[in-house]
Amino acid sequence: MSGNHTGNDTGRERAGGTHARHQRDSTAGPVDGKVASGTAAKTVLVASPRGFCAGVSYAIEIVDLVLDHYGPPVYVRHEIVHNRHVVDRLRGRGAIFTDDLSTVPAGSLLIFSAHGVSPSVRKEASAQKLRVIDATCPLVTKVHLEALRYAREDYEILVIGHRGHVEVEGTLGHAPDRMQLVETVEDVDALEIRDPARIGVVTQTTLSVDDTREVLDAICRRFPDVQTPNTDDICYATQNRQTAVKELARRCQLVLVMGSPTSSNANRLVEVAKIHGAVARLIEHADDIDSSWLDSVGVVGLTAGASTPESLVQATINRLCSLGCDSVEALETAEEHVTFALPHEIR
Repeated sequence: MSGNHTGNDTGRERAGGTHARHQRDSTAGPVDGKVASGTAAKTVLVASPRGFCAGVSYAIEIVDLVLDHYGPPVYVRHEIVHNRHVVDRLRGRGAIFTDDLSTVPAGSLLIFSAHGVSPSVRKEASAQKLRVIDATCPLVTKVHLEALRYAREDYEILVIGHRGHVEVEGTLGHAPDRMQLVETVEDVDALEIRDPARIGVVTQTTLSVDDTREVLDAICRRFPDVQTPNTDDICYATQNRQTAVKELARRCQLVLVMGSPTSSNANRLVEVAKIHGAVARLIEHADDIDSSWLDSVGVVGLTAGASTPESLVQATINRLCSLGCDSVEALETAEEHVTFALPHEIR
């Protein structure tokens, strides 16, 4: 890529799709290592893959299609994805976001967000005779089904994830009497387990293999017979985006991550970039960039969390070019080809 880029402001971008198994050597044109401080020429190195994952595209497209077909209002439990720009656009079309189903009129259309819900939420929606369309990411649904299987087979279930995250709350609700949340190695040390030979582990999908490794290793050391999750249970997009940001951090003095402050995966991209040696900042919009950030920076890395529209990335590229960046290059670390079939109700 070179020169300025223009974005599509409709917000209906789709994911590029990807599987972590399709990793390839990183390529980035002529950029090779960090440009020395004070170099006049500035390059924007844009990560690929970045932005929308297949699950986010799936959820947003469902809300758009339901609004197209049925018209407003359409209720959505929780924000459909953790991105203010996406939520504001859909709210402008007539979507109403709520965490309290008692505020939803009986018989209304209700969409479950990409993060998934517990069985108790489904029962509440049914009791209110709400017409439900499920936009839960299929990778989250896969974890829910795994948890239910463990529960049927009389296993205790350890959930690796972040306390209070909406996805984790939904997962814990599938077998609350058999589940324990584990966030840290210290949590593993404090576990009280009925039968160490019958333990299963599931994870929050938006944690990468790297994010879960330390806790999972501690579980395996303490409970050698534990049933560990398949790597397929880890969101391919989370792993791919973290792999890309590590490479950006190796090549760039500054890494900009586009995403919402409420987005777990966007915040983690900032952390990963810092751990690997770059100055990193989370921004929501191109106008958040302070021109002083570019002082003595030769290569600026740019990526986006899994809930960030591509139009915002393109606007940020334009902004960086207006601030003196004279070339834009792609850094490709994986190919993505994953898509999910839409629910039968709206096909």
